[in-house]
Amino acid sequence: MRRISKSFVSLFALGVAAAVVLTASPAFAQTIDAVRADRDKWLGLAAALAIGLSALGGAIGQGRAAGSALEGIARNPQASGKIFVPMIVGLALIESLVIYGLLIAFQLFGKIG
Repeated sequence: MRRISKSFVSLFALGVAAAVVLTASPAFAQTIDAVRADRDKWLGLAAALAIGLSALGGAIGQGRAAGSALEGIARNPQASGKIFVPMIVGLALIESLVIYGLLIAFQLFGKIG
């Protein structure tokens, strides 16, 4: 008997929560003019492209840099110390460009709305 009552209470609470969520959203709906909606659409697309292209370019650049460094180390293992440090610096610089793309995407996203 106890098991049924606990499941009934949890199901009832879930139903109440769903009803509140479904009925509360129209209360906060606002109208927006067409010019602002068009601008927001393009800002959203620009933010998505900024982070997407910077991540794609960074991934390709890091992959090629690491691959070339590992190939150089494989051909000449004694030069691993001379190759490893510049490779890490290069990877850090490539990653900083991706972080710049993320910051630009956040700034564009902040202008929406």
